[in-house]
Amino acid sequence: MFVIVTYDVAQKRVTKTMKICRKYLTHVQNSVFEGVITEAKLNKLKNELKKVIVPADDSIYIYEIQNTKYTRKESIGVIRHKDNIL
Repeated sequence: MFVIVTYDVAQKRVTKTMKICRKYLTHVQNSVFEGVITEAKLNKLKNELKKVIVPADDSIYIYEIQNTKYTRKESIGVIRHKDNIL
């Protein structure tokens, strides 16, 4: 499946959160990651993130796209990552 992960975490947890996301996905913008991932790896990613964040202060959004047939991605401005999976 294709996922997009965004996060808004306290500054002291940004680096740890980013490193975890980089293990599984492609870093496309400051706190945005995307990529194709298996269900098992997505569960590992979620579990690792849950150990780092403080739920009362931080937020992580995970968008799961099962079928990219009707999905399109458009970039305006500087393109930080050359691969356009969608």
